[in-house]
Amino acid sequence: MPSLIDGPVSLRSLLRPATDDRRTKHSGGGAGGGVVGLFKMFKLVPMLTTGSKMAALLGRHSINKPLLADHAPAVTLFGHRRGRLSLAIHEDTRAPPAFLIELPMLAAVLHKEMATGTVKLALESDTRSARRRLLEEYVWAVFCNGRKAGYAIRRKDASDDERHVLRLLRGVSMGAGVLPPPPAEREGATPSNGPDGELTYMRARVERVVGSKDSEAFYMINPDDGSDNGGDSAAELSIFLVRKK
Repeated sequence: MPSLIDGPVSLRSLLRPATDDRRTKHSGGGAGGGVVGLFKMFKLVPMLTTGSKMAALLGRHSINKPLLADHAPAVTLFGHRRGRLSLAIHEDTRAPPAFLIELPMLAAVLHKEMATGTVKLALESDTRSARRRLLEEYVWAVFCNGRKAGYAIRRKDASDDERHVLRLLRGVSMGAGVLPPPPAEREGATPSNGPDGELTYMRARVERVVGSKDSEAFYMINPDDGSDNGGDSAAELSIFLVRKK
């Protein structure tokens, strides 16, 4: 895949320096300056033991009293530790996601990429329809840090397991942890001994940049910019969606 930086002008318009003040001026979910970066939290998911209790509490939170401070967009990566990951893009986490897709990559692969400090997911669509918005395209080629992972099809409707996760995380602006399993998996199984391992999630608030009707990007708003941690900043997450002309 050609470098996004060296690509056409429509792609360059999506890029901006990582030190842009807009990337660090936000703090969601009441996070303070000493909060560990979301990606650092996600890498420690195997060590979390209270995530399911937290998510269950959040899932019972009244829909009329949302935990979100505003309606900033968000992205959610979730799935079983030994299974594939799903990606959801939300305009409002209390509503169905605007974009939902199962990525052609395992959770372990993403964890490995996180260790590099930068994760760039690029989704490229070959189809083009004047009547469809970019997020409404169905078939996508998926690249992770420049390497092709495979193809994926956007889901028109969430599966039962995906609805279970989205229901538990309704109103959550950011966080990472372990979720209780779907009801069908609870009998005779626990999150740790299921066939695909624990059900994990990572949600981050993002800044949306629209380059054109054929290109959009989502940049994670990181509450920890490394200024209070000796320059040890958390990993960067960027998601690019591009439709070929």
